[in-house]
Amino acid sequence: MSLALDHLVVAARTLDEGAGWLEARTGVPAVAGGKHALMGTHNRLMALGRGAYLEIIAVDPEAPAPARPRWFGLDAPEMRRRLDAGPALIHWVARTEDIDAARRAAPELVGEILGLSRGDYRWRIGVPADGSLPARGAFPTLIQWEGGRHPAGALPDSGCRLQRLTIRAPEADAIEGRLRCLGLEENAPVRFVAGEASGLSAELRSPRGMVLLPEFARGE
Repeated sequence: MSLALDHLVVAARTLDEGAGWLEARTGVPAVAGGKHALMGTHNRLMALGRGAYLEIIAVDPEAPAPARPRWFGLDAPEMRRRLDAGPALIHWVARTEDIDAARRAAPELVGEILGLSRGDYRWRIGVPADGSLPARGAFPTLIQWEGGRHPAGALPDSGCRLQRLTIRAPEADAIEGRLRCLGLEENAPVRFVAGEASGLSAELRSPRGMVLLPEFARGE
């Protein structure tokens, strides 16, 4: 197995709010993504280089409420309160070539594997039944792209590059160990730091210089 950083997830109350927040920091507009009918969400995207991208995600006001909890904890009261204060970097997604093997190795973290599509893109993704973030966001959601197509390949060059993703969690060492066993690349731009609270921060090189996407701290 191998794991690579696939994309960062920024959540917002609305896509316009999230896109404005990101453009104000980087100077680059995100491009249109699409809708996720099963989850009642929609997104916009920004390329980050090295086959990675950033996703801005929000509840789609035109979609009916889904029959299951939305992914990325978007239905959780804690998340709603946090997003009332503004958009936030909440999670990361890692791609694998064998999500079934990854689930056998870490079923409690990978969750149920769902087969989804958006336009020409098809993927399988692990989602906990309650929609929660694995390890409160420190462990990535796992995804396996199918059909040879990946969103990063169709995105315009934003001029933004991910320099480093920092993951803070009380169990950071244990999470890193599990991810290394699952094949997380040694050169992946990911750093694990032990701390009392859990959260993420990302350093981006952008047309406006270095940008730090603020940490979303949990458990404070």
